Amino acid sequence: MTDTSRFWKENWDQARANHIKWWNHQGLVLWITAPKDKPWEELSDPGPATSLEQQWYDPAWRTKKISYQLSRIYFGAESFPQLSTWTGAGDLAAFLGSSVEMSSTTLWFNPCITDPDTHPPLKFERNNAVLRKVTALVDEAVRQSRGRYYVSPPDIVENIDILASLRGSETLLCDMIERPEWVERKVAEINRAFFEAFDLFFAKIKDAHGGNTFVFNIWGPGRTCKVQCDASSMFSPAMYRRFVLRSLREQCRWLDYSLYHLDGETTLQHLDILLNEIPELRAIEWTPMLCYIGEGGGHPKWYDLYRRILKGGKSVQAVTVDYDQVIPLLDAVGGKGMYISTSAPTEDAARKLEDRVNAYR
Repeated sequence: MTDTSRFWKENWDQARANHIKWWNHQGLVLWITAPKDKPWEELSDPGPATSLEQQWYDPAWRTKKISYQLSRIYFGAESFPQLSTWTGAGDLAAFLGSSVEMSSTTLWFNPCITDPDTHPPLKFERNNAVLRKVTALVDEAVRQSRGRYYVSPPDIVENIDILASLRGSETLLCDMIERPEWVERKVAEINRAFFEAFDLFFAKIKDAHGGNTFVFNIWGPGRTCKVQCDASSMFSPAMYRRFVLRSLREQCRWLDYSLYHLDGETTLQHLDILLNEIPELRAIEWTPMLCYIGEGGGHPKWYDLYRRILKGGKSVQAVTVDYDQVIPLLDAVGGKGMYISTSAPTEDAARKLEDRVNAYR
């Protein structure tokens, strides 16, 4: 993106600077969106998808549908428009051999490693059928963006989470005990594939500042990515150190801006490792397990967790924060190093909260 004159966002230069300050643990990011009073452009709605294949992989339909939706959103404070080419959590599994099972709400990647002793090494193959579909989607989104919005790459994911898709979660947990050296080799192969996949998409979506957007609504002026290991909810910190830590550190060293997706209370057992043993990791996002039934990221029970992360030298991303929880959260933990995601019922309400939050910058 070299021309931002058509960008569907006000004051992006200042907002972008605030994102950089947040990555450096010095500033505040407020992601707030609302229905826009007047659309950025009068685009036509392509209507519902006629098949699951069209819904997930048709470049023309998806680009038109998401562009239409973006044109009707007000992007306040540090929020920005991005067309996500995300399909499932962990598209890298499909690029490495998993078959894809589609529904109207999500995708699954089915196990494909039935015999670990004979399965060939995992390699990133450019002629993979699913990769070709996703690449076509990214290419069309970039072509249609015309400076109006960013294009975000697929959520490729990494390490044990991808191996769990390729092998099956329960089977992999047994592998970690019965054939740990094999698991370590596969994680190393997945890491190499991750770097190749990231570079492929980064070359297509990189902006004029040398950066990119990614899922969880992050932007950085360099190689920017969310990292994770959701499967770590099922194993100990000792196993995390053996099977995840090395690959995760390698990723965070290779990336310029990395945010760790900490998913649910059962993953909190690994927080000390994230804070103390991965100095290259810049930020941590927290997703509560009960975030959609009243205990989202703005609940007071998480204030101490945010303070702990900030004290540990990482920036924080608090998601699923209710509109009326933003100011109490800032009063409790301050604005320095905080990224707060919320939404407003109207554009006017969003602008009013923006004004109030400015006092915490």
